[in-house]
Amino acid sequence: MKKMLKVLSVICAASIMLFAFAGCGSNSAASGSTASTGTASTAPSTDAAASTQVSAENAPTIVWWQIGTQPQNLAEGVAKINEYIAGKYGVKIDIKVAGWGDYDTKMNTIVNTGEAFDIMFVNNNNYNRFINLGALADITDAVQKETPDLFKFIPEKVWNGTKLNGKIYSVPTYKDSSITQYFVWDDSIVKKYNIDYANIKTLKELDKPFHAIKAGEGKSYYPLQMIKDDGFNGMFNKYDDLTLGLRPMGVKIDDTSRKVVSVLEQPDVMEDLKQLHQWYKDGIINPDAPTLGEAPKKLPFFSAQAFPGAEASWQVDKGVEKYVMAQQFGPIFTTSSIQGSLNAISANSKYKSEALKFIQAVNTDAQLRNMLAYGIEGTDWQKVADNVIKRTSDTWTLPAYSQGTFFNMAAVDPNPADQWDAVKKLNEEAAASVTLGYALDISNLSTEVANCKAVWDKYKYELQTGASDPVVMVPKIVKELKAAGMDKIMAEAQKQITEYFK
Repeated sequence: MKKMLKVLSVICAASIMLFAFAGCGSNSAASGSTASTGTASTAPSTDAAASTQVSAENAPTIVWWQIGTQPQNLAEGVAKINEYIAGKYGVKIDIKVAGWGDYDTKMNTIVNTGEAFDIMFVNNNNYNRFINLGALADITDAVQKETPDLFKFIPEKVWNGTKLNGKIYSVPTYKDSSITQYFVWDDSIVKKYNIDYANIKTLKELDKPFHAIKAGEGKSYYPLQMIKDDGFNGMFNKYDDLTLGLRPMGVKIDDTSRKVVSVLEQPDVMEDLKQLHQWYKDGIINPDAPTLGEAPKKLPFFSAQAFPGAEASWQVDKGVEKYVMAQQFGPIFTTSSIQGSLNAISANSKYKSEALKFIQAVNTDAQLRNMLAYGIEGTDWQKVADNVIKRTSDTWTLPAYSQGTFFNMAAVDPNPADQWDAVKKLNEEAAASVTLGYALDISNLSTEVANCKAVWDKYKYELQTGASDPVVMVPKIVKELKAAGMDKIMAEAQKQITEYFK
């Protein structure tokens, strides 16, 4: 309990100025010192780094795996970035992109086969597992000695959220470490069907407007379009997965007894799974959702972890004239939300120091940050005011949340230059999961975790998109999970939690 009170006191005393997209969530979500003011000028100065000129011809190339949709002009954009960073930071970058639906499989293949890379975007789905496989470099000392600006810029609380057994294996993206979930709507659909979107907070309340849209738009129109890996984003937000990345087990965020439970069997989760399945049968959900890897543009509705103002970027990315959104859940801090977006260095990288210094540059150099987040100036975006840009194309599709902080980056028109103050406010208001600060140590559970994840991977796409009947499938999944070792994981998690919070 003393540890919990200490963590909570830090939250009350300090604000985290952070940013995230849905994906970040998407895909999952991932969570004391002084924070920035949310403007580019607060990032540490890189003048010292800039003064050390390095021959661009001799600059090593850092291979960086990222998640998302590969931009059509990626090669051109990376060339512009390399023109900027080769002499200034002594490196070049080779950005490789794994699609939203293929990311987990691709990263697992890279790690398991020993394919060379230098930096990899990781999250709470694979972070601890990759550490235990020895794939990620321990940067505990290096980040303090070699990149002191980076270490000082990110609050201690956020660094602590990345630790396993007291060691740092990744650089967290300094953003909205608290989870805030939104329902996002195409404004033209809202107006056409007179939807009271601001007061819709649950899946049950979505049923009536979804059926109205389906009836009005026709048989081949799907109000809720999903992809296999995400399903209905945020469905399991009420349960802390203890950074395991295995949704079928966890602790309810407000359960002060901190009881580890079988999440799929909880009444509230089962009710939502039943609703999804009914929508799938009714043609509300696209029939290819369990196999679709990339979401189509112009989505009429989606659920996403976000913050006020995120709709401005989605409008460009998805080619929709106007999105409106309403907060549905949160904000709340969890260790998993801190681990929702991390960048780790390969344990086998030949350029560990150079890779770490590049990550520092991403988090401290406003010009580099805008190039990574928005693409090519004059092609994909243009500056319209101090610290404000306007996106002029939808070509650059890399998700900014997976790259680095947003507090050395411009706001997107029509948002004001102080847009990130809204993120600060969310974090100041955020509650805390009852297990905040705890991460499950799986060092003695690697076989059981791997087996359980294999079971979950086999069924999750159909279950999370509504394609399978949860009444039939949940008992089957739970039975297989228990055979794979879930009871052992849950018992060990309960033991560790009891010890951690005593």
